[in-house]
Amino acid sequence: MKIGILQTGQAPEALRPSLGDYPAMFERLLGGHGLAFHTWHVEAMEFPASVRDADGWLITGSRHGVYEDHDFIAPLEQFIRDALEAGLPVVGICFGHQVMAQALGGKAEKFAGGWAVGAQSYDFEGKELVLNAWHQDQVVVPPEGARTFASNAFCAHAGLAYGKLGISVQPHPEFDDAFIQGLIETRGRGLVPEDQLAQAAAQQGGQRDSDRIAAMIVNHFRQHAPAQAGVIGQ
Repeated sequence: MKIGILQTGQAPEALRPSLGDYPAMFERLLGGHGLAFHTWHVEAMEFPASVRDADGWLITGSRHGVYEDHDFIAPLEQFIRDALEAGLPVVGICFGHQVMAQALGGKAEKFAGGWAVGAQSYDFEGKELVLNAWHQDQVVVPPEGARTFASNAFCAHAGLAYGKLGISVQPHPEFDDAFIQGLIETRGRGLVPEDQLAQAAAQQGGQRDSDRIAAMIVNHFRQHAPAQAGVIGQ
C-alpha cells in the first residue's frame, strides 16, 4: 500500500541531519506495517499529478498558518476535497489537521489562549492519551458534519473525523522528546513563553502514546484503501 506524504513545511535546518525532516519522522512512526511512502513537497508547489498517485494521503505539520497567503494552500485544499471525493483515505497532522478543516468549511486561527508545547493529555473518546504538541493555531470551528473525537481544556477540537475517509489530529505523534527539545532551542526562544518552554523540557522522558495514534492511522489507511492498494504499494 502506497501512502503519499504531502509535506507542508520543514523541520529546522539544524535538526535535520540528526533527527530528519517531517516525512522521515512519519516513515519511522508508521514503519513496520508494510506501507510504502512517497513524498511530494507541496510547500514548494510540488503536487501529485493525480489523487490516484497513492492509495492514501498524509498531510504534515508546518510553521505556516492555514489562514496565511501562501501559494500552496488553495491547491492543497482542493486536493484534499478531490481525494475524499475519489474515496481515498486522508490523514492530517497539526497544520494538516487545520488545513483539512479549512478545506471542508471549518475555521482555524491563531488561538488567543496561547501555545501548547510538549507533552499534553487528551481525551480520545474516554481514553486519556499523552502526546507531544507544538502549536498556537488550532481549529476553532469544525466543518459541518465533522465529529470531534479528541479534545482537552486547551484544544476543543484536537481530533476530527470526516465520515469514514478523513481523520486528523492536532498533536504530533511523530515528534519525540529530542525533537521537542530541538524546537525549544531553534524556534521556541522569544516566541513561546519561557515558563512553557521550561515546563516542556521538564516533562521529557515521560509516557507518550504515539504508538496508539500510529495504530489508528495505519488502521485508517488499511480499512479505507482502494481495492487495488496492494498492487500500487509494491
